[in-house]
Amino acid sequence: MILRHLGVRQSRQFLAFSRQTRILSRFNSTGTPVDTAVPTPSEAPAVQAEKPFVPRKPLSEEKLAWRNKEQQKHSFHALGSDVADAYEPEDLIRNPPKPSDISLELLLASQTHLGHSTSRWNPQNSRYIFGIRDGIHIISLDITAAYLRRAAKVVEEVSARGGLVLFVGTRKGHKRTVVRAAELARGYHIFERWIPGSLTNGQQILGHCDLKFVNGLDEEIPKFKPLLAERPAAKPDLVVCLNPVENVVMLHECGLNNVPTIGIIDTDADPTRVTYPIPSNDDSLRAVTVIAGILGRAGEAGQERRLKKAAEGKLTYERITPDDLGITSDDK
Repeated sequence: MILRHLGVRQSRQFLAFSRQTRILSRFNSTGTPVDTAVPTPSEAPAVQAEKPFVPRKPLSEEKLAWRNKEQQKHSFHALGSDVADAYEPEDLIRNPPKPSDISLELLLASQTHLGHSTSRWNPQNSRYIFGIRDGIHIISLDITAAYLRRAAKVVEEVSARGGLVLFVGTRKGHKRTVVRAAELARGYHIFERWIPGSLTNGQQILGHCDLKFVNGLDEEIPKFKPLLAERPAAKPDLVVCLNPVENVVMLHECGLNNVPTIGIIDTDADPTRVTYPIPSNDDSLRAVTVIAGILGRAGEAGQERRLKKAAEGKLTYERITPDDLGITSDDK
């Protein structure tokens, strides 16, 4: 039995070997190819008959509306699309609005209408409050716009008469706003802590500050400088305070020296501490920047009016001659 199985296995191996030789000889043969029914690629395809032109049917209203919607969606989400009327915080500092630009839309977008919680309100602000929403007092935008226009007019008239305007903002983030408003109004600014006694005891605290005499065109007159040694420290003619709650001492000193003040009064502040209150949200940096920019623009307009009149020879103050100050001809 074992020999029979070995013979069968050997015969199968010989058959497999012969089958492989036949396959290899078929690929290696050099005989002429046999024609087949399948056409070769070199043969040119038969020219098909052209189909008659059939015009397309017009799209229905539903399909046309769907296609327009898809095109609009694609163009809206495309890269490089321009968005108009976008809010950029730096624009309020670089180019503040003017008093003529005051509108309810601008005040609403600046969040000037948002007050504090009803539990923190000052009853003296009841005339400025429009209503209550979610436990928060809402400030009337009509009153805010009217009081802001009045304050801007005060700043403009003080600047037009050559007065000194002081802008004060001691909260975090007020620095650039205060400096920009003072630059526009050609005034002064304080963005750090107010030193108590700067007005009531100004000679001791501000006595080291330099003073100078200027003419109507803001040109310095050096020959009057020797007379400034005995003069007291200069005081501002108007103070604009952006956070009256933290500057009660400064407002008290202004009251003792009869210096008018303008302040942003929130629902938790005391409106009687300032001369010209502006009911608004004092916690929003955007609202404070808008109000300070408008007041700075008002001061800029007043300074332009003053310089224009000075160029024509019209002064808003009494002219002082060297004889009035006791300066002899030798000193001239």
